Amino acid sequence: MRNKIIGMIFLATAATFPAAAQQEVQFSQYVFNGLAVNPAYAGYRGDGYLNATFRKQWVDFPGAPTTGIISFDGLPAWADNEKVGLGIQALWDKSGPQEYMSVSGAYAYRIPLNESGSRRLNLGLAVSVAQYSVTGNSLQLTDPNDPYAPTGKISAFKPDASFGMYYYTPNFYAGASVLQLFSQTLDNNVHIGGSQTEYLVIKRTRHVYFTTGCMINLDADVKLKPSIMIKEDFHGPTSFDLNLFALVSEKLWIGGSYRSSVPLLNKKTLQDGLRRANAASAMVEYFAGDKIRIGYSYDFALSGIASYQTGSHEISIGILFPRKQNGERIISPRYF
Repeated sequence: MRNKIIGMIFLATAATFPAAAQQEVQFSQYVFNGLAVNPAYAGYRGDGYLNATFRKQWVDFPGAPTTGIISFDGLPAWADNEKVGLGIQALWDKSGPQEYMSVSGAYAYRIPLNESGSRRLNLGLAVSVAQYSVTGNSLQLTDPNDPYAPTGKISAFKPDASFGMYYYTPNFYAGASVLQLFSQTLDNNVHIGGSQTEYLVIKRTRHVYFTTGCMINLDADVKLKPSIMIKEDFHGPTSFDLNLFALVSEKLWIGGSYRSSVPLLNKKTLQDGLRRANAASAMVEYFAGDKIRIGYSYDFALSGIASYQTGSHEISIGILFPRKQNGERIISPRYF
């Protein structure tokens, strides 16, 4: 087992070299569903968890991204001492004439670090297949009779993988992950079309994520959760998220995020004078009973695109499916 763990860590380390392509999809509510950015998160809640999120970005901006994701993760019944977490995730993203769909499966090996298992180090690996598409009907052509313009929807498929590590205790967590591991080793361009004509779409590039946060008990009814996330693709500005949320009476999360860029790496290809502020989000999540939660976030653009759109909306719903191992059990709170 030690050799397997060393091999997985080496794979993640060796895969952090840069590749040029498109930014990875990011949801504002990833703070409540870590599986979206780290496969090692699979099974963290201890119970089956179904999550669905829909995001409409930059409302009123022509061709703005529209994104949806649905995932399910949990602990299989055969997992000894809850050491294995499994997850499946489907993602759909459309920006102008381009469309991206992917399906991925995640496996997390959860190493207990204390007798109760409340402190663990998780190592996760996900494999995926993605469909890249261009819809010709969405293009506005200068020459409507252009024989090289695509007609209808044409697609191509690409495999990929992700790796992550996730450490947590009841009141603290830290994680690191690499998404789109093979974006450089495979053909970085996606050519789709027939035998005579090919069209090029932008493939997603490799991203490295680092996340950490903690829970602070203010009193019996209020808990505070600060967290940060750093996202790096080695080409564009390094993204930095600062999040702060309060949990009121174990029923309502309320808070927000601030996203900016930081000069973490010396990137000579970036132009001077880029605005660092990117966006701010206001967010609420409500627990409608012990097993259902509903979330909403609104993003305020702080970049140069702010005056051309009216913000971004994101809604989500999560449903918990408690495991029934040896009869009924109390649902343990999971704050991350």
